[in-house]
Amino acid sequence: MTRVSTVQNYNIMTSNLMKAQIRQNDVGGQVSSQKVATDLKGYAKNAEVLTAMRGTQTRINGLLDQTKLVTNRLEMQNTGIGRVADATKSARESIANALAAGSAATLMQQLQASFGDVVQGMNTKSNGLYVFSGAQTDTATTSATTMADLTAAPSTASLFHNDQYITTNRVDEQTSAKTGVLGDALGTNVFDAFKQVQAYVDANGPFTGNLTDTQVTFLKGLLPTFDSAYTGVIDLQGKNGVTQKRFESAQSDLSNQADTLTTMVGGITDVDMADAVTRLESAKLAVQASAQVFSSLQASSLLNVLK
Repeated sequence: MTRVSTVQNYNIMTSNLMKAQIRQNDVGGQVSSQKVATDLKGYAKNAEVLTAMRGTQTRINGLLDQTKLVTNRLEMQNTGIGRVADATKSARESIANALAAGSAATLMQQLQASFGDVVQGMNTKSNGLYVFSGAQTDTATTSATTMADLTAAPSTASLFHNDQYITTNRVDEQTSAKTGVLGDALGTNVFDAFKQVQAYVDANGPFTGNLTDTQVTFLKGLLPTFDSAYTGVIDLQGKNGVTQKRFESAQSDLSNQADTLTTMVGGITDVDMADAVTRLESAKLAVQASAQVFSSLQASSLLNVLK
């Protein structure tokens, strides 16, 4: 006698078919997303660890982004300080060359050009902001444009428009460091050196042709002044360089930590693709098998027997 299917058999096979389809959909989702799950529920006992890791990951990535910005600004500060230093050295060499040649025919033009480079270095920007202006980042560090401005102003200090706020940034989660350089600290001695030249010209007339004994004496006295100003700028550049190296090292360390955390998180969230593909194929076979059995049950219906 042919076996006649029952409602219970249909229910069991329908349930098996649905379970097989759910497994296929779950594994298919893992293969397509390459992730174990789409929410914390899917990670079961690892959910708490994963949450802690992602919190740490967020903090480190935040510090890393900040460190990159600070490193870029320190690089621009180094460029600006270097330009001031080079211009100060160039001015000193122009004076020395004039003394050696006994002629100052082009001295003032050379000094004016060097002073222009000093001003450009002082007004260096990073991301559109003046790096030597303290918190007044939207205000030019100095309003001086020519050497004549040095003696026209009531004081050298009045030519600087930075405040006294020195920027401080976090190096890592435990340490902070001062990263800012103020314009007046960088440029006061340099401006004063150029100001002595301009004051002499205002009082005695421009340097033209062969140097007189008085002019020689004056220019010789300027050499130590420019040397001292140059040394001060180089000292600031060295300190900026030390800070820059510190943040570059921190950036490297934070990048390594971020990479390690990414690997650790991936060990929890990422799917073993070879295993997932194998499980997907097994799930497909299970669906096909359940469907085949369900079809066989339909063929053994009492109606078919009666026919």
